[in-house]
Amino acid sequence: QGRLVESGGGLVQAGGSLRLTCVGSGSIFSYNTMGWYRQGPENARELWAYITHDGRANYEDSVKGRFRISRDNSKNTLYLQMNSLKPEDSGVYFCNTYPIRSDYWGQGTQVTVSP
Repeated sequence: QGRLVESGGGLVQAGGSLRLTCVGSGSIFSYNTMGWYRQGPENARELWAYITHDGRANYEDSVKGRFRISRDNSKNTLYLQMNSLKPEDSGVYFCNTYPIRSDYWGQGTQVTVSP
């Protein structure tokens, strides 16, 4: 089973921006809702945003207006544009289907926001 591959994380100052990218196989992306999950200090992976195959997006309240999830189905790619970053946004970001499939987890990408 293929794994999703996340990239684009880094170190930024509060108020800065990052764009995360997730690439997977067509078998994963086909007709699947995709989501971005954050693994915080508690080590739990929490859903921040998801997007359906046809582009309908939903967000947790804490990131509404700051983050934007999008996808390019022709490239089997998922994006998360992160603006106005806050220190509490820090963590390891993963992509997966929504609901998750455990065998799709990749290594994640680290996002660290300094105060």
